[in-house]
Amino acid sequence: MTETSKNLKPTPAVDPVQAAYANEFNEMVEGLPTFRPTIGCIVPAYNEADSIAGVLDSLLAQTRLPDVIHVVVNNTTDDTVKIASEYAGPHEVVTDGVMQFTEVFVHDIGVNPDKKVGALNYGYSLIEGCDFLLGVDGDTTAATNAVEQLEAEIASDTRVGGISAIYSIDDTVIQGLMPSFLIAGQRAQFAAFNMQNMLRGRNMAVLGGQFSIFSTKALREVMVDSHQATPWVKDSEVEDSLLSLQIKSAGYLTKISAQARANVGGMTTLRGLDAQQVKWNFGAIELMWPGQRGDTKGQPFHPNLRLRWLENFSMVVNVLTRVMFFILLFASLSINAFVFSPIWLIPPVIAILLNFRTAWSMKSRTWKDIVFAIGFLPAEIYMWVRIGHFVRAWTKFASNKQVDNWAEQAKAERGSGNAYLVPLLVGLAAAAALVFIWLQLPIVVQSTILWIGWPILGVTTVLQTLTMFFTLIKRHRGYKV
Repeated sequence: MTETSKNLKPTPAVDPVQAAYANEFNEMVEGLPTFRPTIGCIVPAYNEADSIAGVLDSLLAQTRLPDVIHVVVNNTTDDTVKIASEYAGPHEVVTDGVMQFTEVFVHDIGVNPDKKVGALNYGYSLIEGCDFLLGVDGDTTAATNAVEQLEAEIASDTRVGGISAIYSIDDTVIQGLMPSFLIAGQRAQFAAFNMQNMLRGRNMAVLGGQFSIFSTKALREVMVDSHQATPWVKDSEVEDSLLSLQIKSAGYLTKISAQARANVGGMTTLRGLDAQQVKWNFGAIELMWPGQRGDTKGQPFHPNLRLRWLENFSMVVNVLTRVMFFILLFASLSINAFVFSPIWLIPPVIAILLNFRTAWSMKSRTWKDIVFAIGFLPAEIYMWVRIGHFVRAWTKFASNKQVDNWAEQAKAERGSGNAYLVPLLVGLAAAAALVFIWLQLPIVVQSTILWIGWPILGVTTVLQTLTMFFTLIKRHRGYKV
């Protein structure tokens, strides 16, 4: 007998009864049901015949299907119901070998005075038994893993009341100079806003209704705390912002996703963009302003509104520096008192670098985004467009006149109305009046105005440039917008 054979030990016999029991136990454990949160999806739709099919295709292509999808059509005058109805019924989808099931329901609630808010609340009544509510606009499509990522993020932390996707606009189908310019501006605006929120601990002041997931438990607590019968109320121009404030006040976190992405519908006309932005700005001002406007209580010191105040202050500075520069430049040239200094090139250079970095931070950036950023002129023109929206919103608010901004936006998207031209016409009239007054002033008064005006503009511009510089060098921590 060899030394090796001496060291070998006999293998113990396996008891067949025990082996069978072990296999049966393992199969039983593997067959135990696993908990999966339920997601009810609401798609409020108003005249979305051109986009509703794409929205439903996007939802049915998700790696994690919503458990139920309710399309709530309201006040529509096109074929939204007809097109959406083609998707109604059960759907079975196989993803990575796993069968998923969902069912699409289409509800035409007809004339609805509460518009989108009414559609959202109608949808909520249908899915309030679900763990999460996924709100999707009728013109928003998402990356195939967006729902899966949103669910993973909100289910991982019970403190989170809602999470918004990272929004952008698909510019690959945009044709024409003006639409391309406006979409590039909106993409840059979204990118800067998203990055700003990500760098603030991913705290999101506004859970945009375009593609956001909410905890229904948080929504129920909001209803109790705010004495509301429904999560959304019709009193605010920006129902998403108000609900976000209420979720935060109920003790929950409002976040922006780290990865989930969605493309929203962009505005391709000046008229439509003006109506949308004025509505957003007007609604935000109502929430910011102390006191009472309608039934919406102003909450100026709410944590979610700090960024809003900062945005408005920044726009005021942008208005002042640009208007002062052109006034002082014209005034100086009119009396041959202008002396060029290269130092005035620093602010535009910093602005170009900041715009370029914002464009570079986009996950789906295109050559149009880069040209918009480094061209300086497109971004500057778009800033003047935004200034018009800003001034119009504050003017409407100060007038204390009750206006249905939802109706105004719908009219503008149909190609009606010329309110978007008001800032331009007022600006031209004001410029003509200033030129006339300036030419009547004695040379001594003109020189004094320039002697005081240029230093004030210089100090303001230095502070504004430093703010842009610190934003430029801030680390993005690997985030992509």
